[in-house]
Amino acid sequence: MKVVVIGGTGLIGSKLVGKLNEHGHEAVPAAPNTGVNTLTGEGLDEVLQGASVVVDVSNSPSFEDDAVMEFFRTSTANLLKAEADAGVNHHVALSVVGTERLQDSGYFRAKQAQEELIKDSGIPYSIVHATQFFEFMKGIAAAATDGDTVRLAPAKIQPICSDDVAATVGRTAVGTPVNGVVEVAGPDTFQLDELIRKGLAAKNDPRTVVTDPHAPYFDAVLQETTLLPGSGANIAETRFTDWLAQQQ
Repeated sequence: MKVVVIGGTGLIGSKLVGKLNEHGHEAVPAAPNTGVNTLTGEGLDEVLQGASVVVDVSNSPSFEDDAVMEFFRTSTANLLKAEADAGVNHHVALSVVGTERLQDSGYFRAKQAQEELIKDSGIPYSIVHATQFFEFMKGIAAAATDGDTVRLAPAKIQPICSDDVAATVGRTAVGTPVNGVVEVAGPDTFQLDELIRKGLAAKNDPRTVVTDPHAPYFDAVLQETTLLPGSGANIAETRFTDWLAQQQ
């Protein structure tokens, strides 16, 4: 089948395109650098011709509250309209475990708005909720850094390798729409502060991680289980310690 991957040149998108093509599907990467812009609508009608499935793994170039809301609302609305016109019969979107519990954050409010547009579109859909990628630990640390101190809550987190996320999104894309949410998480549970401490130590990063239950996570205050998936989540195989060892 023809699968158009919005954000198909990024971290997850490029892996997803490769996996789908390996399994005999026609996976087409769609991004501004391939002539497709969901914000303006440029190239959408052309790339969606003959597509059975659209997978949206794109992300906002800015995490500023108004900009990220504008990105997800506008790009998702443009994409869903073009899909309806093209007769696409499965919309798959990648989102984040705990999105509905992180609404103090402008980014997660925007992701929630994206999900609501998808649910209300009338197009059969599947939303994949993934936990935080191993590759995002650097960004989480940076956002929590003040000088030489990284201030993080001891909330539980079950991070996942981006390869495993791409595999789950791929399986979801070629399957039957669930008209709901599929959760996927890594195999091990950590405390967020402990996880970042391990990651920084492995990189010989001199910053000190301070445990602070009130430390915000992208403007949202975390409870112990805010970032954890539910009991029915798919559990990936790659362990953080194994992935970390491969980065050396």
